[in-house]
Formats: sequence, C-alpha cells, structure tokens
Amino acid sequence: MSNARSSSNSFQARIPMIEINADIESIIKQAILSFVATVNADGTPNLSPKASLTVRNGVLYFADIASPGTMRNLRRNPAIEINVVDIFQRRGYRFRGRALILLPGNEEYLMIADWVRATNGLEYPVDHVAKIETTSITPLLSPAHVFARPLRSQDEIRSTYYHKYGVTPIRHGE
Repeated sequence: MSNARSSSNSFQARIPMIEINADIESIIKQAILSFVATVNADGTPNLSPKASLTVRNGVLYFADIASPGTMRNLRRNPAIEINVVDIFQRRGYRFRGRALILLPGNEEYLMIADWVRATNGLEYPVDHVAKIETTSITPLLSPAHVFARPLRSQDEIRSTYYHKYGVTPIRHGE
C-alpha cells in the first residue's frame, strides 16, 4: 500500500491516463456539491460533502476546509470515492482512486487554496488539499435516463426537474 503523503513525483508517475473530459468538468462545476467517501479506522464508511471539488490540468482536487475526519482517514488509507450528480440533469460521475494530501506551501496546494479563497472569501481556511489519483470514472444516470418511455432528451429531463424543484433557471445574456 502506498503512503498518502508520498512525494508528488512518485504520485505523478503512478497516475493512469484517465481523461477528465469537458462533460465531466461541466458536471462538477454545475453540481457544485460532491460527496467524498473514505474509510474510518473501524472499517465503517465516512461520507463527507464537498463544495470544493475542482479540476485543474485534468486532475481532481478538493480542499480541506472543515474535514478533519476525511483527512485522518486518507492519511491512514488513501482509498477514496467521489460522487457528483447534477440534480437537474439527473446524471453525474463516480470517481475512484487514491488521494495524496498536499500541505501548505506546495504549488498545487496554493493553486487550489487561492481558488477557494477567491471564490468564498479570505476567511475560509484551507488546511490541506487532496489531489486525486483517479483510477476509474463511471457515469451515473438516474432512472429518468434509463427507464422513461419514450426516452426523454436531456433538455426534457432538465426542464422536468427544474419544475419539480420549483427552480427558474437564470438565462445569461438575455
């Protein structure tokens, strides 16, 4: 088992070439909230919401803003799963892999910490950043995509769920 604190050079050498494409990046930006699963010391699951999941140069990162349990788990066992679903499109992605905990002063840590603070304010603490070595990416589709007959377009599904949740989308440029 590799150590979650391994150097970034050995981490980089182990990253498989799994493409995080434009659609994946778009879902992450639109969904905003993702859920990170790690394993507690007693073997039980730990599920933690994250609003800081982002993609930079084809790599997933999230900030440790208030996640001592998640970071403790990743130090002991770097196995991780992240789910992100756009509730209006009713689709998303599951990422599996291993996390590397980046400490303050690391160049990639600074890139993510600067983004979090620019987005949320300087008062947001960024204790660490998790860099994800993604080993698999699986699309997630709700039954609205699979079982509806006749099959509905993405626009029809989105419109249905905007209505269901009482949301009026903001139209930019109008």
